[in-house]
Amino acid sequence: MPKLHQIIERHWQSPNPFLSLLLKPLSKLFAKVAAKRRDDFVSGRLKSEKLPVPVVVVGNIHAGGTGKTPIVAALVSGLQEKGVKVGIISRGYGRKSKAVHVLNTASSAADAGDEPLLLFRQTGAPTAVGSSRVEAGRALLAAHPELELIVADDGLQHYALQRDMEIAVFPAADTGRTNLDLLPNGSLREPLSRLASVDAVVVSGGQADTAFRPSENMFASHIETGQIHRLNRPSEKLDLAGLGSQTVAAVAGIAKPERFFNTLQSMNIALKQTVALPDHADITAADLPNADVVIITEKDAVKFSDGHGLNHVWVLPVYAIIEPDLAAFVSANVSI
Repeated sequence: MPKLHQIIERHWQSPNPFLSLLLKPLSKLFAKVAAKRRDDFVSGRLKSEKLPVPVVVVGNIHAGGTGKTPIVAALVSGLQEKGVKVGIISRGYGRKSKAVHVLNTASSAADAGDEPLLLFRQTGAPTAVGSSRVEAGRALLAAHPELELIVADDGLQHYALQRDMEIAVFPAADTGRTNLDLLPNGSLREPLSRLASVDAVVVSGGQADTAFRPSENMFASHIETGQIHRLNRPSEKLDLAGLGSQTVAAVAGIAKPERFFNTLQSMNIALKQTVALPDHADITAADLPNADVVIITEKDAVKFSDGHGLNHVWVLPVYAIIEPDLAAFVSANVSI
């Protein structure tokens, strides 16, 4: 039997008239509360704090699943290539501790959350997590005073932190929709009009509808895949040609696991079984199906610290390609 959140998420994609009737009043109330909260920070009625270095927020107005994390990784890597000393702060959703944590090589997903740990390992950029992005930023700068700029992963609605630039990620699939609504009747945290106030919009995962141009600064991103490698051993690549006689399964604990499964199938990998776990779910060896080869996402891979005894587990790396150059736009428009 589907869980409530699954029913609601299906409703976001294909609205159910009965659910709309029930949820629409709640969405109107949510819109008023969200608008007042933002106005309180903009007007100064609520305190907003500034860090000593510029802050670029990369977030979204959707409740997850927009492909933001690869875009953050691509932006940070692009800035590093331009010689910018950049760090990352994040809430660290799903971690066990509430204390501010500056990541190190021994950090686990329980310490940092899966997405910040993935970003830290992919980019090597100094990273800190905390429910207060201001506190996370201060801790990061105390540990790494050389930083010139901080990228805040998510936090578009975290108005307690002042920002020098806002970048919103918006899924291509929603650019032509006219039935988008705020939570809980729809997936939006803020109305579409919010996009007109950000500095840039990155359309993720395809081509935007031709009428969709909420910002003067529009970017597009698509995902490219790398070679599948053994868990925690990136140099060992999976021989796709040798999979014919083996049973292959895939596991994904991400917002839209079907994207991952479809990608594998597009690579001509025949999947005997797929396991979709909730986004940010804890994953252990017990969650893995019985198969000769199990392929997981990078986001799930960081939850396995050493991979001991999991030689049959492989990881599909993905990379966001952003056009035009988002890192060049940031470095040209933020005073570092």
